Amino acid sequence: MTREEIIGTYDGYIACLNRQDWPQLSRYVDAAVTHNARPLGLDGYRDMLIGDFRAIPDLRFVVARLACDPPLLAAGLAFDCRPVGRLFDVPVNGRRVRFTENVFYAFEAGRIRNVWSVIDTAAIRAQI
Repeated sequence: MTREEIIGTYDGYIACLNRQDWPQLSRYVDAAVTHNARPLGLDGYRDMLIGDFRAIPDLRFVVARLACDPPLLAAGLAFDCRPVGRLFDVPVNGRRVRFTENVFYAFEAGRIRNVWSVIDTAAIRAQI
């Protein structure tokens, strides 16, 4: 894939997540996707995302930074939300928190095949 194709696919993926359009997720994510070296597969990856939206009903993925060197894409995601209960073992309980996630994606055959993610949980703890 070219840089432009990867970025276009990623834009579609982020829009798919924000719509919670789970039937379309397979257009962007490989059936054998891994997350932080764990083989989740598409169903496990979808379940993880659904769980994220359950814990954070107002979750919205906002791309703050983006770099692409095919087949890799790196993104800095910014979140401003009100999780219901505990988030990353922090009792947020509906309070507004802002945090970031740094993510690397490896694309294969037109889809996201590997995801490596680090969330700034220290920022969440500092706000609570």
